[in-house]
Amino acid sequence: MNYYIWTIGCQMNVADSRRLESALERLGHTHVDRAEEADIIVLNTCVVRQSAENKIYGRLGSLKPLKAGRPGTVIAVMGCFVGRGDASHLAQRFPWVDVWMPPSDPHPLIDHLTQRGLVDEDRAMETAAVLRRYRLQDGAASHALILPARERGTLVSAYISIVLGCSHACSYCIIPYRRGSERSRPVTDILEEAEALAAQDVREITLLGQIVDRYGLDLPGEPSLPLLLRRLHDVEGLERIRFLTSHPNWMTDELMDAVTELPKVCEHIEVPVQAGDDEVLQRMRRGYTVDDYDRLIGRIRERIEGVSIATDIIVGFPGETREQFQRTYDLLAELRLDKAHIARYSPRPQTLAERRYEDDVPLAEKERRRKALDDLQAGIVGEINAQLLDKTVEVLVEGKKKDRWWGRTRTDKLVYFEDAADWRGQLATVRVTWAGPWSLIGEVCDQPQKPHPANSASGPGTSATR
Repeated sequence: MNYYIWTIGCQMNVADSRRLESALERLGHTHVDRAEEADIIVLNTCVVRQSAENKIYGRLGSLKPLKAGRPGTVIAVMGCFVGRGDASHLAQRFPWVDVWMPPSDPHPLIDHLTQRGLVDEDRAMETAAVLRRYRLQDGAASHALILPARERGTLVSAYISIVLGCSHACSYCIIPYRRGSERSRPVTDILEEAEALAAQDVREITLLGQIVDRYGLDLPGEPSLPLLLRRLHDVEGLERIRFLTSHPNWMTDELMDAVTELPKVCEHIEVPVQAGDDEVLQRMRRGYTVDDYDRLIGRIRERIEGVSIATDIIVGFPGETREQFQRTYDLLAELRLDKAHIARYSPRPQTLAERRYEDDVPLAEKERRRKALDDLQAGIVGEINAQLLDKTVEVLVEGKKKDRWWGRTRTDKLVYFEDAADWRGQLATVRVTWAGPWSLIGEVCDQPQKPHPANSASGPGTSATR
Protein backbone atom coordinates (compact mmCIF):
# COMPACT_ATOMS: atom_id res chain seq x y z
CA MET A 1 0.00 0.00 0.00
CA ASN A 2 1.06 3.58 -0.64
CA TYR A 3 1.00 6.40 1.92
CA TYR A 4 1.04 10.18 1.68
CA ILE A 5 1.66 12.64 4.54
CA TRP A 6 0.90 16.36 4.36
CA THR A 7 2.65 18.36 7.09
CA ILE A 8 2.07 21.95 8.13
CA GLY A 9 3.41 23.93 11.08
CA CYS A 10 6.38 23.72 13.39
CA GLN A 11 9.58 21.67 13.39
CA MET A 12 8.01 19.30 15.91
CA ASN A 13 5.39 18.38 13.32
CA VAL A 14 8.18 17.64 10.85
CA ALA A 15 9.77 15.31 13.43
CA ASP A 16 6.40 13.67 14.14
CA SER A 17 5.75 13.08 10.43
CA ARG A 18 9.19 11.54 9.95
CA ARG A 19 8.54 9.20 12.86
CA LEU A 20 5.18 8.22 11.36
CA GLU A 21 6.80 7.64 7.96
CA SER A 22 9.34 5.36 9.60
CA ALA A 23 6.51 3.40 11.24
CA LEU A 24 4.50 3.06 8.02
CA GLU A 25 7.53 1.79 6.13
CA ARG A 26 8.23 -0.73 8.89
CA LEU A 27 4.69 -1.94 8.18
CA GLY A 28 5.56 -2.39 4.50
CA HIS A 29 4.01 0.73 2.97
CA THR A 30 5.59 2.99 0.34
CA HIS A 31 5.71 6.78 0.14
CA VAL A 32 4.09 8.63 -2.78
CA ASP A 33 4.10 12.36 -3.56
CA ARG A 34 0.38 12.82 -4.28
CA ALA A 35 -2.67 12.11 -2.14
CA GLU A 36 -4.53 10.87 -5.20
CA GLU A 37 -2.04 7.96 -5.50
CA ALA A 38 -2.17 6.94 -1.84
CA ASP A 39 -4.07 4.24 0.02
CA ILE A 40 -3.27 5.94 3.33
CA ILE A 41 -3.49 9.74 3.61
CA VAL A 42 -2.36 11.60 6.73
CA LEU A 43 -2.72 15.31 7.47
CA ASN A 44 -0.33 16.46 10.23
CA THR A 45 -1.80 19.73 11.40
CA CYS A 46 -1.10 23.05 13.11
CA VAL A 47 -3.56 25.52 14.62
CA VAL A 48 -1.17 28.04 16.17
CA ARG A 49 -2.70 30.67 13.86
CA GLN A 50 -6.03 30.90 12.06
CA SER A 51 -4.32 30.93 8.66
CA ALA A 52 -2.88 27.46 9.33
CA GLU A 53 -6.24 26.17 10.53
CA ASN A 54 -7.93 27.49 7.39
CA LYS A 55 -5.52 25.45 5.25
CA ILE A 56 -6.56 22.31 7.15
CA TYR A 57 -10.23 22.94 6.40
CA GLY A 58 -9.30 23.31 2.74
CA ARG A 59 -7.36 20.03 2.69
CA LEU A 60 -10.12 18.17 4.52
CA GLY A 61 -12.67 19.47 2.05
CA SER A 62 -10.56 18.31 -0.90
CA LEU A 63 -10.39 14.78 0.54
CA LYS A 64 -14.15 14.32 0.81
CA PRO A 65 -14.75 13.57 -2.90
CA LEU A 66 -11.59 11.43 -2.98
CA LYS A 67 -12.98 9.29 -0.17
CA ALA A 68 -16.35 9.07 -1.91
CA GLY A 69 -14.71 7.80 -5.09
CA ARG A 70 -12.34 5.41 -3.25
CA PRO A 71 -14.05 4.33 0.00
CA GLY A 72 -11.19 1.98 0.89
CA THR A 73 -8.73 4.87 1.27
CA VAL A 74 -7.70 5.40 4.88
CA ILE A 75 -7.73 9.08 5.87
CA ALA A 76 -6.13 10.14 9.15
CA VAL A 77 -5.65 13.52 10.83
CA MET A 78 -2.89 14.11 13.37
CA GLY A 79 -1.54 17.01 15.39
CA CYS A 80 -2.81 20.14 17.11
CA PHE A 81 -6.05 20.30 15.11
CA VAL A 82 -6.99 17.09 16.93
CA GLY A 83 -5.43 17.85 20.30
CA ARG A 84 -5.25 15.41 23.20
CA GLY A 85 -8.93 15.38 24.16
CA ASP A 86 -12.08 13.77 22.81
CA ALA A 87 -12.23 14.02 19.00
CA SER A 88 -15.87 12.90 18.64
CA HIS A 89 -16.96 16.41 17.60
CA LEU A 90 -14.45 16.28 14.75
CA ALA A 91 -15.59 12.81 13.71
CA GLN A 92 -19.17 14.10 13.43
CA ARG A 93 -18.12 17.12 11.40
CA PHE A 94 -15.77 15.21 9.07
CA PRO A 95 -17.23 11.67 8.77
CA TRP A 96 -14.96 10.81 5.83
CA VAL A 97 -11.94 10.82 8.18
CA ASP A 98 -11.19 7.34 9.58
CA VAL A 99 -8.63 8.08 12.29
CA TRP A 100 -7.96 11.03 14.63
CA MET A 101 -4.49 11.10 16.20
CA PRO A 102 -3.21 13.38 18.99
CA PRO A 103 0.09 15.21 18.42
CA SER A 104 3.14 12.92 18.37
CA ASP A 105 0.99 9.77 18.65
CA PRO A 106 0.77 7.52 15.55
CA HIS A 107 -0.67 4.56 17.50
CA PRO A 108 -4.34 5.12 16.55
CA LEU A 109 -3.46 4.76 12.86
CA ILE A 110 -1.47 1.58 13.47
CA ASP A 111 -4.34 0.15 15.51
CA HIS A 112 -6.81 1.03 12.75
CA LEU A 113 -4.69 -0.60 10.03
CA THR A 114 -4.29 -3.70 12.19
CA GLN A 115 -8.02 -3.96 12.91
CA ARG A 116 -8.80 -3.71 9.19
CA GLY A 117 -6.30 -6.46 8.44
CA LEU A 118 -4.14 -4.14 6.35
CA VAL A 119 -0.94 -4.97 8.25
CA ASP A 120 0.47 -8.07 9.91
CA GLU A 121 -0.38 -8.09 13.62
CA ASP A 122 3.09 -9.18 14.77
CA ARG A 123 4.74 -6.49 12.67
CA ALA A 124 2.28 -3.92 14.04
CA MET A 125 3.14 -4.91 17.63
CA GLU A 126 6.86 -4.57 16.92
CA THR A 127 6.35 -1.17 15.29
CA ALA A 128 4.22 0.03 18.22
CA ALA A 129 7.03 -0.97 20.59
CA VAL A 130 9.52 1.07 18.57
CA LEU A 131 7.24 4.09 18.64
CA ARG A 132 6.69 3.82 22.38
CA ARG A 133 10.35 3.72 23.23
CA TYR A 134 11.95 5.11 20.08
CA ARG A 135 13.83 1.77 20.04
CA LEU A 136 13.12 -1.97 20.02
CA GLN A 137 12.18 -3.31 23.43
CA ASP A 138 14.62 -6.23 23.25
CA GLY A 139 17.59 -4.03 22.31
CA ALA A 140 17.95 -5.72 18.93
CA ALA A 141 20.43 -4.36 16.41
CA SER A 142 17.75 -2.46 14.52
CA HIS A 143 18.05 1.23 15.36
CA ALA A 144 15.38 3.37 16.98
CA LEU A 145 14.43 5.33 13.91
CA ILE A 146 15.07 3.94 10.45
CA LEU A 147 14.67 6.89 8.12
CA PRO A 148 12.08 6.72 5.33
CA ALA A 149 13.54 5.30 2.13
CA ARG A 150 13.41 8.65 0.32
CA GLU A 151 15.63 10.25 2.98
CA ARG A 152 18.21 7.55 3.57
CA GLY A 153 21.63 8.76 2.51
CA THR A 154 20.27 12.24 1.71
CA LEU A 155 19.03 13.68 5.01
CA VAL A 156 21.77 15.82 6.56
CA SER A 157 19.91 17.70 9.31
CA ALA A 158 17.14 16.22 11.49
CA TYR A 159 14.93 17.23 14.39
CA ILE A 160 14.66 15.38 17.71
CA SER A 161 11.80 16.24 20.04
CA ILE A 162 13.03 16.25 23.64
CA VAL A 163 10.20 18.09 25.43
CA LEU A 164 6.59 17.35 24.43
CA GLY A 165 3.81 19.77 25.37
CA CYS A 166 4.12 22.90 27.47
CA SER A 167 3.02 24.03 30.94
CA HIS A 168 3.87 27.73 30.71
CA ALA A 169 0.50 28.84 29.27
CA CYS A 170 1.23 32.20 27.67
CA SER A 171 -2.14 33.91 27.33
CA TYR A 172 -2.17 33.74 23.51
CA CYS A 173 -0.83 30.20 23.03
CA ILE A 174 -2.95 27.16 22.20
CA ILE A 175 -0.11 24.62 22.55
CA PRO A 176 -0.79 23.58 26.19
CA TYR A 177 -4.43 22.92 25.27
CA ARG A 178 -3.57 20.82 22.22
CA ARG A 179 -0.24 19.16 23.06
CA GLY A 180 -0.79 18.80 26.78
CA SER A 181 1.46 19.54 29.73
CA GLU A 182 5.24 19.49 29.58
CA ARG A 183 6.81 16.02 29.31
CA SER A 184 10.55 15.39 28.86
CA ARG A 185 11.86 12.29 27.13
CA PRO A 186 14.48 10.21 28.98
CA VAL A 187 18.13 10.97 28.21
CA THR A 188 18.76 7.38 27.07
CA ASP A 189 15.95 7.51 24.51
CA ILE A 190 17.23 10.78 23.04
CA LEU A 191 20.79 9.46 22.88
CA GLU A 192 19.70 6.31 21.07
CA GLU A 193 17.69 8.31 18.55
CA ALA A 194 20.66 10.61 17.93
CA GLU A 195 22.96 7.60 17.50
CA ALA A 196 20.49 6.04 15.06
CA LEU A 197 20.34 9.23 12.99
CA ALA A 198 24.13 9.61 12.98
CA ALA A 199 24.49 5.99 11.86
CA GLN A 200 22.29 6.89 8.88
CA ASP A 201 24.56 9.79 7.87
CA VAL A 202 22.67 12.62 9.54
CA ARG A 203 25.32 15.18 10.47
CA GLU A 204 23.28 17.73 12.41
CA ILE A 205 20.47 17.44 14.95
CA THR A 206 18.21 20.12 16.38
CA LEU A 207 16.67 19.47 19.79
CA LEU A 208 13.06 20.64 20.03
CA GLY A 209 10.84 21.80 22.84
CA GLN A 210 8.26 24.54 23.33
CA ILE A 211 10.60 25.72 26.12
CA VAL A 212 13.61 23.57 25.38
CA ASP A 213 15.62 25.03 28.29
CA ARG A 214 13.21 23.38 30.74
CA TYR A 215 14.26 19.93 29.58
CA GLY A 216 14.41 17.37 32.38
CA LEU A 217 12.70 19.33 35.16
CA ASP A 218 9.93 16.71 35.26
CA LEU A 219 12.28 13.68 35.19
CA PRO A 220 13.83 11.82 38.15
CA GLY A 221 17.10 13.48 39.09
CA GLU A 222 16.17 16.46 36.90
CA PRO A 223 18.69 16.04 34.07
CA SER A 224 19.29 19.37 32.36
CA LEU A 225 19.68 20.57 28.79
CA PRO A 226 23.38 21.40 29.38
CA LEU A 227 23.90 17.82 30.62
CA LEU A 228 22.08 16.41 27.60
CA LEU A 229 24.19 18.53 25.23
CA ARG A 230 27.36 17.16 26.81
CA ARG A 231 26.12 13.58 26.38
CA LEU A 232 25.09 14.18 22.77
CA HIS A 233 28.43 15.80 22.03
CA ASP A 234 30.04 12.37 22.30
CA VAL A 235 27.82 10.79 19.62
CA GLU A 236 30.12 9.68 16.81
CA GLY A 237 29.27 11.05 13.38
CA LEU A 238 27.45 14.19 14.50
CA GLU A 239 29.05 17.44 13.39
CA ARG A 240 26.59 19.96 14.80
CA ILE A 241 23.95 20.26 17.52
CA ARG A 242 21.30 22.98 17.80
CA PHE A 243 18.36 23.54 20.14
CA LEU A 244 15.16 25.60 20.11
CA THR A 245 13.09 27.33 21.33
CA SER A 246 14.46 29.01 24.48
CA HIS A 247 12.60 31.23 26.95
CA PRO A 248 14.12 34.31 28.62
CA ASN A 249 13.33 32.96 32.10
CA TRP A 250 15.13 29.66 31.53
CA MET A 251 18.21 30.65 29.52
CA THR A 252 20.86 30.00 32.18
CA ASP A 253 24.56 30.78 32.34
CA GLU A 254 25.17 27.02 32.57
CA LEU A 255 23.46 26.55 29.21
CA MET A 256 25.46 29.38 27.65
CA ASP A 257 28.66 27.84 28.99
CA ALA A 258 27.74 24.51 27.35
CA VAL A 259 27.36 26.30 24.01
CA THR A 260 30.76 27.92 24.48
CA GLU A 261 32.60 24.82 25.67
CA LEU A 262 31.19 22.19 23.29
CA PRO A 263 32.56 22.52 19.72
CA LYS A 264 29.61 20.67 18.15
CA VAL A 265 26.97 22.97 19.68
CA CYS A 266 26.28 25.88 17.33
CA GLU A 267 26.51 29.50 18.42
CA HIS A 268 22.89 30.27 17.60
CA ILE A 269 20.18 31.04 20.16
CA GLU A 270 16.46 31.41 19.48
CA VAL A 271 14.86 33.30 22.38
CA PRO A 272 11.54 35.07 21.67
CA VAL A 273 10.74 38.49 23.10
CA GLN A 274 7.17 38.66 21.63
CA ALA A 275 6.73 42.37 22.49
CA GLY A 276 8.79 45.39 23.50
CA ASP A 277 6.34 46.84 26.00
CA ASP A 278 6.02 45.70 29.63
CA GLU A 279 2.24 46.06 29.80
CA VAL A 280 1.78 43.94 26.68
CA LEU A 281 4.23 41.35 28.01
CA GLN A 282 2.25 41.19 31.25
CA ARG A 283 -1.02 40.60 29.39
CA MET A 284 0.77 37.93 27.35
CA ARG A 285 1.83 36.28 30.65
CA ARG A 286 5.43 36.02 29.49
CA GLY A 287 6.94 36.46 32.96
CA TYR A 288 9.71 38.98 32.24
CA THR A 289 10.15 42.66 31.42
CA VAL A 290 11.77 44.39 28.46
CA ASP A 291 14.71 45.25 30.69
CA ASP A 292 15.09 41.57 31.65
CA TYR A 293 15.22 40.63 27.97
CA ASP A 294 17.67 43.40 27.12
CA ARG A 295 20.04 42.24 29.88
CA LEU A 296 19.72 38.63 28.71
CA ILE A 297 20.78 39.53 25.18
CA GLY A 298 23.80 41.31 26.64
CA ARG A 299 24.73 38.23 28.69
CA ILE A 300 24.38 35.91 25.70
CA ARG A 301 26.63 38.11 23.58
CA GLU A 302 29.15 38.47 26.38
CA ARG A 303 29.41 34.74 27.11
CA ILE A 304 29.13 33.27 23.56
CA GLU A 305 31.62 34.70 21.09
CA GLY A 306 30.26 35.28 17.59
CA VAL A 307 26.71 34.24 18.59
CA SER A 308 23.69 34.89 16.39
CA ILE A 309 20.34 35.47 18.07
CA ALA A 310 16.83 35.00 16.69
CA THR A 311 13.57 36.19 18.20
CA ASP A 312 9.80 35.96 17.74
CA ILE A 313 7.45 38.95 17.84
CA ILE A 314 3.65 39.15 17.82
CA VAL A 315 2.12 42.40 16.59
CA GLY A 316 -1.44 43.54 17.21
CA PHE A 317 -1.95 41.76 20.52
CA PRO A 318 -5.27 42.87 22.09
CA GLY A 319 -4.99 46.38 23.46
CA GLU A 320 -1.61 47.08 21.85
CA THR A 321 -1.50 50.81 21.16
CA ARG A 322 0.57 52.54 18.51
CA GLU A 323 2.88 53.79 21.27
CA GLN A 324 3.35 50.26 22.62
CA PHE A 325 4.08 48.94 19.14
CA GLN A 326 6.63 51.74 18.66
CA ARG A 327 8.45 50.49 21.76
CA THR A 328 8.68 47.06 20.14
CA TYR A 329 10.01 48.67 16.96
CA ASP A 330 12.58 50.65 18.94
CA LEU A 331 13.70 47.56 20.87
CA LEU A 332 14.26 45.57 17.67
CA ALA A 333 16.20 48.49 16.20
CA GLU A 334 18.34 48.70 19.33
CA LEU A 335 19.11 44.99 19.75
CA ARG A 336 19.98 44.34 16.07
CA LEU A 337 19.27 40.62 16.18
CA ASP A 338 20.15 38.19 13.38
CA LYS A 339 16.62 36.95 12.72
CA ALA A 340 13.08 37.93 13.72
CA HIS A 341 9.99 35.80 13.08
CA ILE A 342 7.15 38.31 13.02
CA ALA A 343 3.48 37.29 13.17
CA ARG A 344 0.14 39.05 13.46
CA TYR A 345 -1.84 38.13 16.56
CA SER A 346 -4.52 35.54 15.86
CA PRO A 347 -7.04 34.68 18.61
CA ARG A 348 -6.99 30.98 19.45
CA PRO A 349 -9.88 29.11 21.12
CA GLN A 350 -9.53 28.21 24.81
CA THR A 351 -6.63 30.59 25.40
CA LEU A 352 -6.80 33.22 28.12
CA ALA A 353 -6.35 36.03 25.60
CA GLU A 354 -9.28 34.80 23.50
CA ARG A 355 -11.51 34.53 26.57
CA ARG A 356 -10.48 37.74 28.32
CA TYR A 357 -9.42 40.29 25.70
CA GLU A 358 -11.12 41.78 22.67
CA ASP A 359 -9.22 41.37 19.40
CA ASP A 360 -9.39 45.14 18.89
CA VAL A 361 -6.46 45.89 16.56
CA PRO A 362 -7.77 45.97 12.95
CA LEU A 363 -6.25 43.47 10.53
CA ALA A 364 -4.93 46.24 8.28
CA GLU A 365 -3.14 47.83 11.24
CA LYS A 366 -1.68 44.46 12.27
CA GLU A 367 -0.34 44.03 8.76
CA ARG A 368 1.11 47.56 8.76
CA ARG A 369 2.95 46.81 12.00
CA ARG A 370 4.17 43.45 10.75
CA LYS A 371 5.52 44.98 7.56
CA ALA A 372 7.21 47.81 9.45
CA LEU A 373 9.12 45.33 11.62
CA ASP A 374 9.86 43.12 8.63
CA ASP A 375 11.33 46.05 6.68
CA LEU A 376 13.35 47.16 9.72
CA GLN A 377 14.72 43.66 10.26
CA ALA A 378 15.60 43.23 6.58
CA GLY A 379 17.77 46.33 6.80
CA ILE A 380 19.43 45.19 10.02
CA VAL A 381 20.21 41.70 8.75
CA GLY A 382 21.41 43.09 5.43
CA GLU A 383 23.95 45.20 7.30
CA ILE A 384 24.98 42.30 9.55
CA ASN A 385 25.46 39.97 6.59
CA ALA A 386 27.37 42.59 4.59
CA GLN A 387 30.14 42.32 7.20
CA LEU A 388 30.79 38.78 5.91
CA LEU A 389 31.71 39.88 2.38
CA ASP A 390 35.09 38.48 1.31
CA LYS A 391 35.26 36.42 4.52
CA THR A 392 35.11 32.64 4.78
CA VAL A 393 32.38 30.74 6.59
CA GLU A 394 31.96 27.05 7.42
CA VAL A 395 28.86 25.60 5.75
CA LEU A 396 27.26 22.23 6.42
CA VAL A 397 25.87 21.38 2.98
CA GLU A 398 22.33 19.97 3.12
CA GLY A 399 21.42 19.66 -0.55
CA LYS A 400 21.24 21.12 -4.02
CA LYS A 401 18.70 23.47 -5.59
CA LYS A 402 19.00 23.63 -9.36
CA ASP A 403 22.73 24.17 -9.95
CA ARG A 404 23.65 25.47 -6.52
CA TRP A 405 24.54 23.68 -3.31
CA TRP A 406 23.02 25.11 -0.16
CA GLY A 407 23.65 24.82 3.54
CA ARG A 408 23.92 26.81 6.74
CA THR A 409 26.67 28.31 8.80
CA ARG A 410 27.03 27.55 12.50
CA THR A 411 25.12 30.79 13.12
CA ASP A 412 22.22 29.59 10.90
CA LYS A 413 22.88 31.76 7.88
CA LEU A 414 21.78 30.29 4.55
CA VAL A 415 24.62 30.01 1.99
CA TYR A 416 24.61 29.02 -1.69
CA PHE A 417 27.55 28.09 -3.91
CA GLU A 418 28.19 26.32 -7.22
CA ASP A 419 30.58 23.42 -7.61
CA ALA A 420 30.71 20.21 -9.63
CA ALA A 421 31.77 18.00 -6.71
CA ASP A 422 29.35 16.16 -4.42
CA TRP A 423 29.09 18.25 -1.24
CA ARG A 424 26.02 16.75 0.39
CA GLY A 425 26.66 16.19 4.10
CA GLN A 426 30.10 17.79 3.92
CA LEU A 427 31.56 20.81 5.71
CA ALA A 428 32.61 23.37 3.10
CA THR A 429 34.72 26.49 3.54
CA VAL A 430 33.03 29.19 1.48
CA ARG A 431 34.23 32.72 0.70
CA VAL A 432 31.23 35.07 0.66
CA THR A 433 30.95 37.05 -2.59
CA TRP A 434 27.38 38.38 -2.20
CA ALA A 435 25.36 39.14 0.92
CA GLY A 436 21.64 39.84 1.18
CA PRO A 437 19.28 39.95 4.16
CA TRP A 438 18.06 36.38 3.76
CA SER A 439 21.00 34.50 2.22
CA LEU A 440 24.65 34.57 1.18
CA ILE A 441 26.35 33.45 -2.05
CA GLY A 442 29.96 32.41 -2.21
CA GLU A 443 32.77 30.39 -3.76
CA VAL A 444 33.94 27.13 -2.25
CA CYS A 445 37.58 27.19 -1.12
CA ASP A 446 38.30 23.48 -0.58
CA GLN A 447 37.34 20.02 -1.78
CA PRO A 448 34.91 17.50 -0.26
CA GLN A 449 36.40 15.11 2.27
CA LYS A 450 35.95 11.35 2.04
CA PRO A 451 32.43 9.97 2.68
CA HIS A 452 31.44 9.68 6.30
CA PRO A 453 32.38 6.28 7.82
CA ALA A 454 28.70 5.56 8.47
CA ASN A 455 28.17 5.32 4.71
CA SER A 456 28.29 1.60 4.13
CA ALA A 457 26.09 -0.94 2.44
CA SER A 458 25.63 -2.84 5.70
CA GLY A 459 24.69 0.13 7.89
CA PRO A 460 21.16 0.93 9.02
CA GLY A 461 20.99 3.80 6.57
CA THR A 462 20.76 1.27 3.73
CA SER A 463 18.99 -1.60 5.44
CA ALA A 464 15.45 -2.58 4.59
CA THR A 465 12.64 -1.49 6.87
CA ARG A 466 11.39 -4.12 9.25
